[in-house]
Order: sequence, then C-alpha cells, then structure tokens
Amino acid sequence: MNINHDASAGSLESCDIIVTLLPAQEGISIDLESSVKDQFGVRIEEEIRRTLDRLGVTAAQVRAQDQGALDCTIKARTIAAVYRAADRQDVDWEEINSWID
Repeated sequence: MNINHDASAGSLESCDIIVTLLPAQEGISIDLESSVKDQFGVRIEEEIRRTLDRLGVTAAQVRAQDQGALDCTIKARTIAAVYRAADRQDVDWEEINSWID
C-alpha cells in the first residue's frame, strides 16, 4: 500500500498513541516519543513495523507519540493512519482479524 500524503490517527490521551505517516522514497523510519521508551520502545516500534509490513507498506516516515498505549491500540492507530494516508476505504476486516495474537 502506498502512502500518498500525511495522515494521523490517535490522540494524546492517556493509554493512547498518535501515529502520523508521511510519504518517503524508500524504507521505514520511525521517530518515537514515549515516556516509557526505555522500557517498551523496542516493542512499540516492532508493533508498528509488523503492522506496516502486513499492510504492504514499504516506504514511510512514521512519527509516533505514545502515552502508554497497549499493543492493540498501537496496531489500530497504525492501521487507521495507513488507510487514511493511502486514501483507501476498502478495509479487509477478515485479514486484519486474522492478525489477532
């Protein structure tokens, strides 16, 4: 899936995360701000990368502002931001539901 323009999903509320995607030429870069980055930063970035990979995103700049979000919230916000940035509304819910682990 191609990132056509900037798009965000989420909020700065406690237990949430804002995921912002911007177009990039190649590769995935993640800029993470989190009060729990030392403890969970690697896990948060892994969840974002895994979700982008499952959606077929190969080039994007990601800015994430975490407020203690759970994995399911990180995944949901990343999915929403990708679909917004790609101007897509045809969500394959069966495929996404199969990712539940």
